[in-house]
Amino acid sequence: MKIRIIDYGVGNLHSISKGLEKTGAKVEIVTDPKALLDAGGIVFPGVGAFGAAMDVLQPVLPQLRKAIASGTPTLGVCLGMQILFDRSEESPGEGISAIKGEVKRINADRVPHMGWNNVQASDDPLFEGIPTDIQFYFANSFVCHPTQKVGIAKTRYGETFVSAVRKGSIYGVQFHPEKSGLPGLRLLSNFVSISEGST
Repeated sequence: MKIRIIDYGVGNLHSISKGLEKTGAKVEIVTDPKALLDAGGIVFPGVGAFGAAMDVLQPVLPQLRKAIASGTPTLGVCLGMQILFDRSEESPGEGISAIKGEVKRINADRVPHMGWNNVQASDDPLFEGIPTDIQFYFANSFVCHPTQKVGIAKTRYGETFVSAVRKGSIYGVQFHPEKSGLPGLRLLSNFVSISEGST
């Protein structure tokens, strides 16, 4: 299967692309959001700001929502997780709304939240083979507040927040697996395996 990563026009997507390729996945970075509509799997990377990312996706937003809702395996990383929600305090405008809830500025003494932090994961296939309490790398100023029971991991930094979600074939992680060494590579490999099993 081919996984497509959308380039919002900011930053270097090399790390997430190479991380997925190491799992054996075929990966393509695309700048045209229309290319996401027939992808085998979709990755929204953790680069940029909420509003700018949604500006890129806006031309195909209704079709993209349908593709994701129909079961296309989807992984949102950091910002990519946040745009899966309805809205964000970071920028006006709507998100993809694949998951109900909103994104708020993290309630901590020091923002942004940068560096390694513990992730307490539940028993979910995304975390198969990964210890239930392990460190991943974070770089964020905002966190997600779902109104649905979709949390599959939590993290404490100033506040306890949901650091990973799952709704059907839709996954989101607030941390950066592509910058988190072997546990991160295993998580990406798990996502690819889940995606291949759903096709």
